[in-house]
Amino acid sequence: MAYYLMLTRLTDHGRKTIRSKPSRLKEVNREVEAMGVKIIAQYFLLGIYDFVNILSAPDNWNVSRVAMELGARGTLETITMPAMPIDEFIRYMETLDKYKKK
Repeated sequence: MAYYLMLTRLTDHGRKTIRSKPSRLKEVNREVEAMGVKIIAQYFLLGIYDFVNILSAPDNWNVSRVAMELGARGTLETITMPAMPIDEFIRYMETLDKYKKK
């Protein structure tokens, strides 16, 4: 499974939806999971983004589907980035050093 960081900004319509029905957040989470993407963690933010989600998905296609499906509703905009575990990154960087020494 690959990991992703999704930053979300609500539109005016999205803010009205959450204001009138905060539990809608949990409903959307269930919809995301039904699309094959697991929500590992989710936080509400103060600032230019409203939420950050840490996701796990089988591949880029699955997480792209989530971003497109949610964005098409007109309630939010997303920025999604792949995330790599630090230990895996370190191991990868160490393999690059082996090639430089030759």
